[in-house]
Amino acid sequence: MTREEKSQVIEELTAQLADNANIYLADISGLNAGNTSDLRRACYKANVQLSVVKNTLLIKAMEASDRDFGELPTVLKGNTSVMYSETGNAPAKVIKNFRKKSDKPLLKGAFIEEAVYIGDDQLDMLVDIKSKEELIGDIIGLLQSPAKNVIAALKSGGGTLAGIIKTLSEREG
Repeated sequence: MTREEKSQVIEELTAQLADNANIYLADISGLNAGNTSDLRRACYKANVQLSVVKNTLLIKAMEASDRDFGELPTVLKGNTSVMYSETGNAPAKVIKNFRKKSDKPLLKGAFIEEAVYIGDDQLDMLVDIKSKEELIGDIIGLLQSPAKNVIAALKSGGGTLAGIIKTLSEREG
């Protein structure tokens, strides 16, 4: 690979790092061609982009990026695959489901919404991370429940009150 090709790859990687809020680094070495195809298919279905990168080029792209990747460059040893996703927990779910059949991929680290996670032991926690949309949905649900209770109480109380007034007016007549 020529110096120009390397610098072009670094530029592309830097752009991808800037465009994606959720980045996972995984080790898929040891997977045969069939398993690798299955993993790529699983990633595609989950809307996760998977690509294999050279560690040195990814480190240079991280250094060129405006983001602070913390300790993440230290895990870039051996084979590295990068997984990009719009949803914070989608790559973790793909990895966890895939590992039911295989011992790979191993999670090296992740960068999710400005937070850095290092090590495969973080996988279960990353699976449980809620997406921004899920959190907004939870908050809206929490905000709506008291209002729903008040409206329900007013409707039921209003019906009862109207019934009492009607009964009292009929008695007087």
